[in-house]
Amino acid sequence: MAFLPNTTSRVTRSTGRRSNERIQKTAQKNVERFCGSDTETISRRLEELDREWDVERMVEAGAAFHVMLGLLLGTTVNRRWLGWSWFIAGFLMIHSLFGWFPMLPVMRRLGFRTQAEIEEERDALRIMRGDFKPTENPLEALAQARLAEGPTVTGASLSDTQ
Repeated sequence: MAFLPNTTSRVTRSTGRRSNERIQKTAQKNVERFCGSDTETISRRLEELDREWDVERMVEAGAAFHVMLGLLLGTTVNRRWLGWSWFIAGFLMIHSLFGWFPMLPVMRRLGFRTQAEIEEERDALRIMRGDFKPTENPLEALAQARLAEGPTVTGASLSDTQ
């Protein structure tokens, strides 16, 4: 559907310019901090990035909590509370289509990043660690590309990339 924003840019498009710039500057400072570090130190940072919660995970967790709260209150206190679950589900649908959510500005100001923003820092650190090398072999290039996608996508572990 042409009117829906690109999946990888929908959250950043729904975020204020200053928040986006601050997140980019923070990532740049993070990468600069590891310039000249040994592979062990960079690997520890990559492990930290594996555990970082992105915006999508925060939205999903928050929405799930509020839907369950609405269902609980609707069945135990007053049926009108069931409307809260519908209300939250509607916001979740809007987020899935357009990238906007009522708490998104707050989350972004707190520094929560998109998965693409986290992967950008991860790729920069992997390059600094020396994970990638030029190749003419298409199978090797494909293997390197899969490693660049990150362990959550490929099932690889950090020890596989060293």
